[in-house]
Amino acid sequence: MANDTASASSQLKTLIVDDEPLAIERLQLLCARQEHINLVGTASDGEAAVRLAHQLKPDLLLLDIAMPGMDGLEVAKQLADLETPPAIIFVTAFDKFAVEAFGVAAIDYVLKPVETERLSIAISRVLERKTDQAPISAEDSPWAEEFWVPYKSELRRIAASEINRIEAERDYMRLHVGGAEGSEQGATSYLLHQTITGLEGRLNPEHFIRLHRSHLVRRDWIGGLRHDGGGIWIACLKCGTEIRIGRTHLAEAKKLAGR
Repeated sequence: MANDTASASSQLKTLIVDDEPLAIERLQLLCARQEHINLVGTASDGEAAVRLAHQLKPDLLLLDIAMPGMDGLEVAKQLADLETPPAIIFVTAFDKFAVEAFGVAAIDYVLKPVETERLSIAISRVLERKTDQAPISAEDSPWAEEFWVPYKSELRRIAASEINRIEAERDYMRLHVGGAEGSEQGATSYLLHQTITGLEGRLNPEHFIRLHRSHLVRRDWIGGLRHDGGGIWIACLKCGTEIRIGRTHLAEAKKLAGR
C-alpha cells in the first residue's frame, strides 16, 4: 500500500476508523496514493478502534467523529493515555466539532469528501510533527497553540502566534492574521464562533492582552500607548490601527510600559 521508495523512518502505520463502509473504502484508495502511509487496519466503531490501536500501535489514525456508541472525540481522549499516542487526523462531514478537536490535540481536521491533495497536506503535518519530535499530547500546555477556522468550503489551521489582534463581532470573533508593520495591507481575517471571554481563557496571557471588552491584542503587536485627554488611553498597534483601551483594562495595559 505504501510506495517502496519511501524510507522506513517516514512510514506512518495508519488505522482508518469510520462507521460507513464506503467512507473506509474511499480512504483506503486515497491512502494507496500516499507514499508515506502504511495502512495496518480499519475499524467501523470506536470500541474496535481503541482495541486495535492498543494491539497495532499505529502512528496515525484517520478518525471519523460522528459514530454510534463511542465517537471519535472519545476515542482520541482514550488513546491520549497511551505511552506513545498516535497522531490524529479527524476526517468528518461536519465542521461543528472543530473546537472540541483542539482539546484532544488533533494534527488536522479534514472535511469530507476528502481530496487527495488535502489528505497529503494533513499527512505532511504529521510527518513534520514526527520529525520535530514535538509532543502531541494536549496536556503539555493549557494554552491553545492553534485554531481551525471556517474559510469558504474548508477549515484552515491558524497558529495562535500568527494572530495580531482579535475583535468581537456579536457572537463571532474576527481573527486578524498577517500583514506588515505600518499597514494592514496583506492581512487576512477569519471569523470564529466563540465568545471573547472564552477565547481569552484559551490564549496565553504572556502573549495576548485584553484591551477592551471587544478587543484582544498580541502584546508584541502593540507599538505604543497614547493619552488622548479626558482619561482616555489609546493603544497604537504596529499596523497603524488604534484601539481605545477600556477603563477596566487600563492598569494592565500600562504595565506594558512599566507604569
